[in-house]
Amino acid sequence: MAGIFKAYDIRGTYPDQVTEDIAFKVGYYFRDLLDEDDLARGPVVVVSRDMRDHSTPLAEALQRGLRARGVSVIDIGVADTPQNYFGVGHLKASGGIQVTASHNPAQYNGFKMSRRDAIPVAYDTGIEKLEALVNGSTVDTGMAPKAEKTDRDVFAEYIEHVLCRYSRHEPRMKVAVDAANGMGAIYGPILDRLNIELVPLFFELDGTFPNHEANPLKLENLVDLQAAVLEHNRNFGVSFDGDADRAMMIDEKGRVISADLITGLLAPRFLKNEPGAAIVYDLRSSWSTKEAIEKAGGKPIRERVGHSFLKATMRRHNAPFGGELAGHFYFRDNFTADSSIMALIEVLDLLRETGKNLSDLVEPLRRYFATGEINFHVDDKEGMIRRLAGDFGDGEVDYLDGITVQYADWWFNVRPSNTEPLLRLVLEARFEVLMVEKKELLLGYLGTPEG
Repeated sequence: MAGIFKAYDIRGTYPDQVTEDIAFKVGYYFRDLLDEDDLARGPVVVVSRDMRDHSTPLAEALQRGLRARGVSVIDIGVADTPQNYFGVGHLKASGGIQVTASHNPAQYNGFKMSRRDAIPVAYDTGIEKLEALVNGSTVDTGMAPKAEKTDRDVFAEYIEHVLCRYSRHEPRMKVAVDAANGMGAIYGPILDRLNIELVPLFFELDGTFPNHEANPLKLENLVDLQAAVLEHNRNFGVSFDGDADRAMMIDEKGRVISADLITGLLAPRFLKNEPGAAIVYDLRSSWSTKEAIEKAGGKPIRERVGHSFLKATMRRHNAPFGGELAGHFYFRDNFTADSSIMALIEVLDLLRETGKNLSDLVEPLRRYFATGEINFHVDDKEGMIRRLAGDFGDGEVDYLDGITVQYADWWFNVRPSNTEPLLRLVLEARFEVLMVEKKELLLGYLGTPEG
């Protein structure tokens, strides 16, 4: 059981780490994470699951645990994670739990949890407490239920919700979409409403991921999509991860667009009607993201990595939009939750509105040179951060998440992973030769990259 309680969710391999007994206990003790305002809505929890075969028995055990504790269950079936968030907000539930391991390989599974209005449950806002309760539990997993279970299909309502900002139907666009055999495969009825000529890749739900890993952050998983965009002359391409809460975009030239640039590209759309509004982005994002927000009259808010932090900051500043380098895009009118399909729709509307190619729209944001995120196994992570702080103390240093050091012409961030035993480096410079030089400098500290 050790190690499955993560920064933002519960996740491990099935059936040795994540078991039906653990699923029951997670459900049983979930009530202890809910406050009075949550519980005033029921108590009732929305439960759904991804396409993995073992998600079904885990969801069933989870529901038994919830009901044994007197928490009613609304089962919305096989769903993407954003649909779970929608269900929580739309049905005014006390919280929600999605059974999924997101982008992880087939042998993994776990639980993503939220409270009322899709407020995320992270390690320091409930998972740590849940870990102690589950690890110390002697509860009888065969307890009889004390509350009801209701099956509820919210997909039709979800479709209308997702389409709420969709406004431009012409001209007809050509789009390639890679569902990676994950939950993005259920988006067919939404895509049918968008007046696009679709090239669908791997739209069969299959939790064994027979074609490629459902992780669009790895470039090797985008090769099929890039080929489809070029072969079929698409306007752009989109790749979803396993539970479809993330999206990565490909331009019409087959080039991968870093998600931070998409955040900068889309921010003006939200600021047009809300001048001066806050737009939240994670600290790995390019300088050009911040500058695009400022140019559009917005207030750029830099936040540490992680959906729970981005969402909390968005709520605090009433921000209409936010984004992360990992491909999460957050929308205030989506219960401040992430939605990959809504990000696709925003890009589609932008192309129709401007009449320009995606590559041309993004090109002004490509004015800096970045390494992307590079992983390193470092035994003494805290010691390494202290060493970097000492050796790069002549720059502008902050510790919002790990260490960030900024100079006039370049910057870097080194932070401990929230999900793996790694340090992660992101570095950006005004000139390519400077980026390469400083990358080599940092490699001298951090060692050989993982993978």
